[in-house]
Amino acid sequence: MNQIDNGTINYKNEVIRKLIHFCSLSIPVIYYFIPREAAIIILSILSFFFLVVDLGRYFFPPLGDFFYKVFGFLLRTHEMDTKKRNLNGATYVLLSALICVIIFPKVIFVTAFAILIISDSFAALIGRRFGKHKFLFKSLEGTSAFFISAIIVVLLSPKIEYRIGEYLLAVFAAFLGAIVENISFGYADDNLTIPLSVGLVMWLLYILVFPEMQLILSNVPL
Repeated sequence: MNQIDNGTINYKNEVIRKLIHFCSLSIPVIYYFIPREAAIIILSILSFFFLVVDLGRYFFPPLGDFFYKVFGFLLRTHEMDTKKRNLNGATYVLLSALICVIIFPKVIFVTAFAILIISDSFAALIGRRFGKHKFLFKSLEGTSAFFISAIIVVLLSPKIEYRIGEYLLAVFAAFLGAIVENISFGYADDNLTIPLSVGLVMWLLYILVFPEMQLILSNVPL
């Protein structure tokens, strides 16, 4: 999230929320070193647990009371809507990771998901504190922070053959990811839209630009 105003959660709590969000960077890091099947099993178990607790708080009052007492200060207004029964961001992150691991080749997942964790966090923190100029649905400052940090992720993330073209196509995908993050507010959860959009664009560009490349790192378990 990257908004000009302070929204429904104060800046101190937003910092805490994003520090917790940064812990999710462990997902692409760990996945880099383990087989795809193992990652799917682990993420399936975690996603199921978080989903049950997240939905259970709406139907089981004692669980809801405990949940809001411990985590309530981190939740945004739409995450506490008892009518719409929205999921919280942590549940979306795990579901998104599971979907993306199933769909994408590992090299694409690592980049796309790292962009979600790092760049979405910078967009929120910079946008909320320094956002002054509106750009589309959010702030120019926040969206710029997303794109700049995403470029850094692209430079550091693994590639197949480390060609210049691989970096360029990933930067283009990151730019589109910044736009998607900006326009996702109010329509879809960006924990899903960001990695899916970045991953799909990267995958399509790899197929078009480097059709001869194998989209699996030879030194990384499948």
